[in-house]
Amino acid sequence: MIILFHPRATRPRNCRLPLAVLALAAVLEGREEYEIVDGNLENDPVGAIVKLIDTNHVDLIGVSAMPGPQMKAAMETLREVRRLRPNVKICWGGYFPTLYPEAALNARYVDFVVRGQGEDTLLELIDALRGLRSLDSIRGLSYKDAFGLCRSNAERAMKGPDEFPWSPFHRLPIEQYLRPSFFGKKTAVHHASIGCPFNCSFCGVHAAYGNKEKMESPERTVAILTHLVETYGADSVQFYDMNFFLREDQAVDLMERMAPLNLRWWCEARVDVMSRYSDATFAAIKRAGCAMIFFGAESGSDWVLEEMQKGITTSQTLIIARRMRQFGIIPEFSFVIGNPNDPDRDTRETLRFIRKIKRINPDSEIIIQHYTPTPQPHAAGGEMYGKIDGQMVFPDSPAGWASKEWMNFTLRIDTKAPWLKQKTKSLIDNFEIVVGSRWPTVQDIRAPRWSRMLLKMLSAWRYTLHVYSFPIELQWANQWIALRKPKRESL
Repeated sequence: MIILFHPRATRPRNCRLPLAVLALAAVLEGREEYEIVDGNLENDPVGAIVKLIDTNHVDLIGVSAMPGPQMKAAMETLREVRRLRPNVKICWGGYFPTLYPEAALNARYVDFVVRGQGEDTLLELIDALRGLRSLDSIRGLSYKDAFGLCRSNAERAMKGPDEFPWSPFHRLPIEQYLRPSFFGKKTAVHHASIGCPFNCSFCGVHAAYGNKEKMESPERTVAILTHLVETYGADSVQFYDMNFFLREDQAVDLMERMAPLNLRWWCEARVDVMSRYSDATFAAIKRAGCAMIFFGAESGSDWVLEEMQKGITTSQTLIIARRMRQFGIIPEFSFVIGNPNDPDRDTRETLRFIRKIKRINPDSEIIIQHYTPTPQPHAAGGEMYGKIDGQMVFPDSPAGWASKEWMNFTLRIDTKAPWLKQKTKSLIDNFEIVVGSRWPTVQDIRAPRWSRMLLKMLSAWRYTLHVYSFPIELQWANQWIALRKPKRESL
């Protein structure tokens, strides 16, 4: 038996389909006996895994982990499993071990790391464990050799979604994952592509999945969505693709196929790509049920965007803000603030730019993040954005990443970036509180209407007068409102 473990990443009320382990389950279906243990639903994942080990012959435990809380949950659970059942092999895959394979392998409870796309690598690893091939022949695999040294094989080329089977939805209680959201009462999730063809130097996606994007065919995307609608009652969906729209002709085809499903949905897209789309295509996207699109605007300064190798301009972002308002689709703009070469200037210019976006389209959702460095692949020169190599030393184990300091780094609570002055950091954080109170997110479906009105009233003078320092009253108001939100989600 193979155990596929999805460590807890969120509260049960917020959990979504564990797409990473479902993708692995798809290639095991009909070939291997397997069970999925989802820490978001399972109160005692250690007990569940140990019970499976005691009642079956388990060849391997495979875990998929993102940096942050999920990585920490993986560490805590599998460390205990290794203590209780030391002979079972454990393999980590997903974004965290792909970016930091040696750190993952430094843990005594990790025997193998799968880097990047894991479906074929998992199947070959199972064969190796049964003596049918050697470990050094498996692309995308990192492992400990007989001397305990970390070995990393060559990279594995990515395959598109159409080359693998559907997720075996029947192996999970799908109804428990279709949770309420701003988009509907039963929100599903789907991944219709893998990879990213763009060259943003601040992003870790290339290190994990290469610089190509493989798209799922519109026929298959709609077939899967239709199954989720007709079998499980899904009424909305969030697409987790890095770039849901790349080619306009494919976008139009997909929109025409999706429209009859009457779904409300969210996705991610590029401002440069969509700024070139015709009005007819925007109208088709709206008719297909699109309610919100996430855009990586990243900065309000063209010189920063150039250093990021983002490939967009601030004028394109403003075009998108106007056009999204025209077609009644909410834009969600994300900003990565804190350019290492001149963080003060980057911050000032970006905050002014956000205010400009709000004048053009007040419905725009704003997400503000501090720049958090990630390793870059050697193929891209191995240099982190801002030329900060050597200024930060990353932890060399999961335990190190799970410390408070590095959890704060991962979650962008406090990156402790040596180039970012405390005064500048405070300005970014305080502005985020003010703009988030002036325009409370529509995605918080538990927030009562009165709470939105209260925050808007309290923050109006600050936003109007550009006063961001010490927004204590807004912090208190947000905390007070959080305690009074209804426990049950409703729309």
